[in-house]
Amino acid sequence: MHIRFTKMQGAGNDFVVLDETRGRLGLNTAQYRFLADRHFGVGADQILTVRPSPAPGLDFEYVIHNADGGEVEHCGNGARCFVRYVRDKGLTDKNTVRVKVQQGEIELSMNPDGRVTVNMGAPVFDWERVPFNPIGLISDQVNGWPVFDLALGDLGIARVGVVSMGNPHAVQRVDDVAAFPVLAQGPLIENHPAFPKRVNAGFMQILSRSQIKLRVFERGSGETLACGTGACAAVVAGIRQGWLDSRVDVQTHGGVLTIEWAGQADSPVMMTGPATPVFEGSIDVPDTL
Repeated sequence: MHIRFTKMQGAGNDFVVLDETRGRLGLNTAQYRFLADRHFGVGADQILTVRPSPAPGLDFEYVIHNADGGEVEHCGNGARCFVRYVRDKGLTDKNTVRVKVQQGEIELSMNPDGRVTVNMGAPVFDWERVPFNPIGLISDQVNGWPVFDLALGDLGIARVGVVSMGNPHAVQRVDDVAAFPVLAQGPLIENHPAFPKRVNAGFMQILSRSQIKLRVFERGSGETLACGTGACAAVVAGIRQGWLDSRVDVQTHGGVLTIEWAGQADSPVMMTGPATPVFEGSIDVPDTL
């Protein structure tokens, strides 16, 4: 199968973007995995697919597959690249679009400075919806918000706040994110039995009430240069625990994302950051892998 693609990145989180507005490509899990492979395919953290509007009031459907080929609920950095893509390709002339994601709808807006703001929706704290099963875990309260201890064997205990931004996140505060054993702890947290659909592991260093450093070990992709939903989850967790103000700059390896949240449970999280085309091309995807 010969397909065209666009390579994009948002704060270093990189994507292969596919246009299915004129018809489905019908790719399977192995083929998505092939596209994401950095040796045999194009190389990407996620594959983003643009599909036609599935319902009135929506402009497009936004589908995300991780590097392991599995479909996931949300990707914030990808959402910014999504709106830049549909604008650049002439699929819409709107500055603000509404799109369907796996578990709801989100709103994306192009800013005059070229950055993109995404209304990520309200954070989810209901354990069943995350999903998260805290039974048997030691827990505590920080500023009235529950945190949980995850046993990681020889690597000790990770004390995490749990939140979903359309996908599940477990966020812990660390003293020095550069020196922290993210690559050792990440897979253990991702696959901890308390998370039936696995989890994204966030490692947050607080610099001030308006600035943090963040590394994220993403479910199905490993550590990435940036994670939009991870940045949102980290700021929400920091605000809930009384450490952060309502507007925070998040320093990732790939760049800075600005996250805003008013602090009420039903308040949407707003994320602003870059979205950059890298190159376009075409590739032969094997029919069987």
